[in-house]
Amino acid sequence: MLTDRRRHEAAELLRSAELGVSPIAPLSEAYPGIDTEDAYEIQLVNIRRRLADGAEVRGHKVGLSSPVMQRMMGVDEPDYGHLLHDMELTPGVPVPVARYCHPRVEVEVGFVLGDDLPGEGCTPEDVLAATERVVPALELIDSRIRDWRITIADTIADNASSAGFVIGEGRDPRGIDLKAVEARLTSGGELLAEGRGDAVLGDPARSVAWLARTVARFGVPLKKGHLVLPGSCTRAVDITPGATFTAAFTGLGPVSLSFT
Repeated sequence: MLTDRRRHEAAELLRSAELGVSPIAPLSEAYPGIDTEDAYEIQLVNIRRRLADGAEVRGHKVGLSSPVMQRMMGVDEPDYGHLLHDMELTPGVPVPVARYCHPRVEVEVGFVLGDDLPGEGCTPEDVLAATERVVPALELIDSRIRDWRITIADTIADNASSAGFVIGEGRDPRGIDLKAVEARLTSGGELLAEGRGDAVLGDPARSVAWLARTVARFGVPLKKGHLVLPGSCTRAVDITPGATFTAAFTGLGPVSLSFT
């Protein structure tokens, strides 16, 4: 476990890497012994700094929600990060790739909450009851760690490698089998990735319920109006300038994002 001074030092390294678009060596190498508790505290140092500077929380994202990724990272549960208002992207407005270190795009079924979620004991049924609409979403992920050489502590400290998001209109979740929603990611007419909702912990609503229970331990609620991204149902795809990515979901419609 790191001292508070070392945690703040690591947070400043990540902040400088993001602002300067200059990735750094893994924190797990620079700070031997760093654990997930350290990593979440490092994440919060930078989130609190951004909130103090005027940012607003728009929701949260879940990472490592597939068994394959958990095995790769040597963990048995997902992780999470924050979605802030200045991370929200707009369909039809191209995003400069040069703003990021090594960006990738992921395909997700997002949840827009119509009511606060319970914390302890939250179930998938609670999630569906509180969800105003489920939306097609693309998450822009980025690593301020050089070459994506990340451990679980690295990605958690780095706000779960989150960098941006865009959502479509969506619809009421009742009557939709979210586990069976199929998603296809294309660019320039080429199919890049495809998957189903049940790739996310077997059910994306289960991922949101996990998040609600987990953040409740730290006194953090998932509130009405928040967006929750439960994890990608496809592999992540590298972004190149000039590309437009479109994710199409059965029953939900498409969402697109272009890059310059």
